[in-house]
Amino acid sequence: MKKTMTLIAALVFMLTALASVHAATLKCTVEKVEGTMVTMNCGDKAADLSAGTNIKVKTEKGSAAIEGC
Repeated sequence: MKKTMTLIAALVFMLTALASVHAATLKCTVEKVEGTMVTMNCGDKAADLSAGTNIKVKTEKGSAAIEGC
């Protein structure tokens, strides 16, 4: 029983590790925004995406100007 649980735990760990490796980071630029539709240019890495794929978009963080008196 102990060996079976160890094997199951190892398989779960491997599947979790494979899923995290599968996620990729792409650098894209926004080309056009029309209502709720955004068109991005990802260059040659666009082939890694397919229609219906959920993606997470992060915007660049700009530094705010600090004014003193």
